[in-house]
Amino acid sequence: MSHEHPHEHGHAPLSDLEARALAIESLLVEKGLITSDAVDRHVYRYEHDIGPVIGARVVARAWSDPAFKDRLLADGTAAIAELGIESPDLHLEVVENQPGVHNLVVCTLCSCYPWYLLGLPPVWYKSAPYRSRAVIEPRAVLHEFGLDIPDETQVKVWDSSADLRYLVLPERPEGSEGWPEERLAALVSRDAMIGTGIVAIPEAVRP
Repeated sequence: MSHEHPHEHGHAPLSDLEARALAIESLLVEKGLITSDAVDRHVYRYEHDIGPVIGARVVARAWSDPAFKDRLLADGTAAIAELGIESPDLHLEVVENQPGVHNLVVCTLCSCYPWYLLGLPPVWYKSAPYRSRAVIEPRAVLHEFGLDIPDETQVKVWDSSADLRYLVLPERPEGSEGWPEERLAALVSRDAMIGTGIVAIPEAVRP
């Protein structure tokens, strides 16, 4: 999913959602209610300060610090507080992917989501088909995201609620041993922390 600001697309075709967002922004700017610079600042904040990079930092710390990982799995809310991340009146439970187990997060009732770690939820996470099918046929859903889970691997589906949020701790990719946390965090995607993706080292940076 692209994170470009609508007016940065140039001649690329806009989706209906992007076109609507651009039209609303233009109208508000024209009426003097906002400025384009203000919009850019808010977009940057959600992408970089209130976005997947925060969750990725938590994952990288867990990969690098076994003691922190233990605390994270025992009490996610308390563990992320050690990194200065607040969980507003919500409990965070972290579930770990490991050989033989793959975790997938959904909210069947609405779209409860750990926005304070992952930023704004993707459109598909809020859609009725994902919310229902992730529980009924999780392997088929994961296949549509490009993940073919082996038959011998158990797929666990975790249903978020009004006061409980889930975060997937992905498996650390082979070949990343000894990497600093900042480099590890750059590998971690939003989808991997929902369970619809995995973490891999890009071929371009492999030895």
